[in-house]
Amino acid sequence: MRQQTQQTARRGSTVWAVVITSTAGFITALDNLIVTTALPSIRDDLGGGLEELEWTVSAYTLTFAVLMMFGASLGDRFGRRRLFVLGTGIFTAASAAAALAPGMNELIAARAVQGFGAAIITPLTLTLLSAAVPAERRGVAFGIWGAASGLAVAMGPLIGGALTEYVSWHWIFWVNVPIGLALIPLALLRLNESHGTNPSLDLPGTVLASGGLFGIVYALVRGNAEGWTSPLILGGLIGGALLLVAFVAWEQRAKHPMLPMRLFRHPSFSAINAASLLMYLGLFGSVFLLTQYFQDVGGYSPMEAGVRMLPWTAIPMIAGPLAGALSDRIGGGPVVAVGLVLQAVGMGYWALAVEPQLSYPDVVPAQILCGIGMGMFFAPTASLVMSTVRPQEEGIASGANNAIREVGGAIGVASLAAVFSAQGGYESATRFVDGLVPALWFGAGALGVAAALVFLVPSLRKTRGPVADLPSGDVPARAPAAI
Repeated sequence: MRQQTQQTARRGSTVWAVVITSTAGFITALDNLIVTTALPSIRDDLGGGLEELEWTVSAYTLTFAVLMMFGASLGDRFGRRRLFVLGTGIFTAASAAAALAPGMNELIAARAVQGFGAAIITPLTLTLLSAAVPAERRGVAFGIWGAASGLAVAMGPLIGGALTEYVSWHWIFWVNVPIGLALIPLALLRLNESHGTNPSLDLPGTVLASGGLFGIVYALVRGNAEGWTSPLILGGLIGGALLLVAFVAWEQRAKHPMLPMRLFRHPSFSAINAASLLMYLGLFGSVFLLTQYFQDVGGYSPMEAGVRMLPWTAIPMIAGPLAGALSDRIGGGPVVAVGLVLQAVGMGYWALAVEPQLSYPDVVPAQILCGIGMGMFFAPTASLVMSTVRPQEEGIASGANNAIREVGGAIGVASLAAVFSAQGGYESATRFVDGLVPALWFGAGALGVAAALVFLVPSLRKTRGPVADLPSGDVPARAPAAI
């Protein structure tokens, strides 16, 4: 009887851990794209131009990406549950501040703080989940967590459009507040505290990476306005690049680096992470512009725009499991490569189909191709990343891949918007399309390069399980981060 009671208690603890961590993963993933369908309404209400709209997306993804592995280190040192609760509090408070923002500058600042909170929450969700769930049930638990995050990405534009149209754009941020307030006491009551074995904090690495990425993204955002040869823009590009070089040099000599450079000695690890960066570059940059295209050119409401993005954003929920099963049979590399090709073709189809007088059926095939390609990319990527490292390094590797994806999203919004503003603008439907078409071709090119990278690495073409020639070096203990 006592043993049965203990088993029941453990099952209850497992269920609560899955619910808490999956919900937290859902809201942080949701805020990547929920804002996109609200951008025209935000512009009408708060003013601002393309640059300010870019920063409402990039301020979140950039801080999210740069500080994610630092957030995992904070959890190792000060307690994972404690930092999870702190990160949730920061994210919730910043969401309220974004909803109450009186202007674009305040909104952008709140979004940056939101990203900081998400960077603490996300890498700790899997750590806490792993600690609470028995080993034989972790596959199911991680699957639920991954499905929740995937659903958030897929439904972000639709949820954002529905809230903007039927309530107001402020509610794309207010919706986080009651969820966050509920998660905090639940985490304190239902999750156990734990610490990592590596209490070090890589502050120099965090500063160098943050400064370098900010300089590059800032230069991309301001390039057309200031002039690409102006001292400010050249300083941002060159200074940002030098800081990233310094970051790589520091990580190679740091005793406890937040991103061990030895992992990138494996060609498969380098290739799949470069492909992830380029894929998110094309995805985030194109969704940023196309949700505005549906509203500004097509005349659709925010809700209608979100619905019309579903052939792209919802199909991965169907294609993903099928692609995962296929990758088990033929290997993940070919599936990912074909998925990237389909996305590149779909983006090119978009570029050929868009025109000032939108005919929605003409762009549905492009969305279907992009959606199938996304599902084929997402399903095997985590396995490919894990197959290139030792089990002790899986947390670092998955955290690095997730951070690189977010960096790609921030650069994607900035770079595609830069191409758009160089050739077009918001003055008319014709001007919008004039800028959109070359931006979409730029995104298609990035996806094509990503596909080539995967095709050209022999070990990725045949990867089904662990890769034998793993990078050498001592393995520091670090909490698992988001896959």
